[in-house]
Amino acid sequence: MKAAGTVLIVGAGIAGCSAAIALAGKGFRVTLVEKQAEWRFQSSGIFIYGNGLEALRRVGVLPRILEAGFAIEDGRNVYLDHHGAPIVDVFYPRSSGGAAPIVGIKRAEMHRILAARLEALGVEIRLATTVAALDAPAGGAHASVVFSDGTGQRFDLVVGADGIRSQLREAVCGSVVPRHTGFGVWRSVHERPRTLDAKIMLMGIGKRLGIMPISDDRLYIFGTVSEPADRWYPKETWPGQMRERFAEFGGPARQFLDQLGADSEVLYTAVEEVQAPLPWHAGRVLLIGDAAHASTPFMGQGGAMAVEDAVVLAEMLAHGGISAATLRAFGERRFPMCRFVQDASRKVGEAGAVEDAASCARRNAAMRDGAQQQVDAFYRQLDALHIAPYARTQLSI
Repeated sequence: MKAAGTVLIVGAGIAGCSAAIALAGKGFRVTLVEKQAEWRFQSSGIFIYGNGLEALRRVGVLPRILEAGFAIEDGRNVYLDHHGAPIVDVFYPRSSGGAAPIVGIKRAEMHRILAARLEALGVEIRLATTVAALDAPAGGAHASVVFSDGTGQRFDLVVGADGIRSQLREAVCGSVVPRHTGFGVWRSVHERPRTLDAKIMLMGIGKRLGIMPISDDRLYIFGTVSEPADRWYPKETWPGQMRERFAEFGGPARQFLDQLGADSEVLYTAVEEVQAPLPWHAGRVLLIGDAAHASTPFMGQGGAMAVEDAVVLAEMLAHGGISAATLRAFGERRFPMCRFVQDASRKVGEAGAVEDAASCARRNAAMRDGAQQQVDAFYRQLDALHIAPYARTQLSI
């Protein structure tokens, strides 16, 4: 193992927190900066499949995630049409380490768990702080940073984990801006009926609406629909807008849509992608997570890819040291996986956006015949991508 060094991580989302934990666990001296003045994150839910759960195990927080979230032990995803009529049940694979196939958790609860782990490791955390200036010359062994409070410091590595609107991305790969996908996603949190214990997806005409338990007493619903790139809605209108967008949906979703009102927890975001080209580093600055490869939400892999980035980065830096070769190898190892997930997710979203009833009927029939095979093929390819790039990069470090 090479000597550890000093690492600045910019952004305390899932990618940044996970990277700080993983790197601190390998002996690196980590500073984490976050522009928010207090820990405050989106209060909707997130679901994590087996590969993401295994990454969280390696970060050291999986037991707490399982304790706080809701595990679907049989991995069942129930597909219905928008009226609630059955299409097909699909089963997701259990993780390689034996954790549940799917776990739902409130995003704020996941961040609380990550923050507690950071505190236990003694990671230096600076809130209400951004990078005001950065000097990381090509071929240099350090990056010099001036923070928003006027203080300055030199680091062996700066990790840009600052999300889809990354401040640091231009310093690495120039003008790569998020691309609007034509979708918006609406989310809301509700009490969970005791009998609702599976992930449910209702497939509508040009829309889809999901239901996912996120704790013993809570679930969230999430719906995707075509939305113009420049469309903005005042926050106070979100409950009514969400209820209106999915008014034609019945079945198990109807009761939750009817509950939407002024006091509801509702969140709207446009769905955007980022496809930063390789290399994901310049000098001693590296991009991870959504800063490098933000994906559409249709495969539920965004959080998993962020945590996997963190785990892989920590392992590669601990083995190869902080060097241009290691940073290049990290990008080359992660790029095929992240691009595969992006492409698969986009394809699923496009299939769910079919706009006429006849095409939707054909889509639903195709799902009955082949949805399980598609899920199985996706996870086989994930497994193959986990193995093949690792073998190549081990030889190059």
